[in-house]
Amino acid sequence: MNAISQQTLAEIVTTNHRAAAVFEKYQLDFCCRGKRSLKEACAEKSLDIEDVLSELQNTIASSNGNKDPSFDLLPLGLLADYIRDTHHAYTKKELPQIFLYLEKVSSKHGTRHPELFRIFDAFAAIKEEMEMHMQKEELVLFPRIKELERLKLENHASRLNVSHLLSPITVLEQEHEHAGMLMEEIRQLTNSYSAPADACTTFRLSYAALQAFEADLHQHVHLENNVLFPKAIELFRQVQALLN
Repeated sequence: MNAISQQTLAEIVTTNHRAAAVFEKYQLDFCCRGKRSLKEACAEKSLDIEDVLSELQNTIASSNGNKDPSFDLLPLGLLADYIRDTHHAYTKKELPQIFLYLEKVSSKHGTRHPELFRIFDAFAAIKEEMEMHMQKEELVLFPRIKELERLKLENHASRLNVSHLLSPITVLEQEHEHAGMLMEEIRQLTNSYSAPADACTTFRLSYAALQAFEADLHQHVHLENNVLFPKAIELFRQVQALLN
């Protein structure tokens, strides 16, 4: 297991996606900051790495024999489809529902809990940004990645300029970073999604929905930042090298 401490968070989650639950527990960012080694990430948060390693070992052992999706081995077009059909679909469903929950809870309980107004504003920003973000992925980047795979088969990849991929990827990664910052702000404002003692059912449901949304967002961003995007760029460069 000592070797795992030298692996990056992204590598660990890519190898076994169940490791994400352990990282969520310890608030270790494996998506936007997934290029840090486990050792470095634990040191930054003053965590006992042996505790984290022990939980990872138990998680990995319990998943032996189960068939995890091998995202790292999927063709890029299929991975893009998976992200769209799984994470985009979830996000599109949850964004308006959580927005309504927070709107209702902040209007009814905001006087006693003024942090709810800031939570609502932060989530409203996430909602607006993520809706545009997913459109850009589905209408611009994902089709370009599929086009790249097709051009590779036809040996015409020289028709696709690398900026065709790099420009949208750069923008999308920046948007991932901003969404992560907003969710971190929400996590702090909610005291890690711990509803106060006087919270009503909708209040508690809002916090639970936010926590689940954050966990899905981490998986979503991880698959793009650490698997899809770098593999698309590498594929382009490999094809270009063959044609030169």
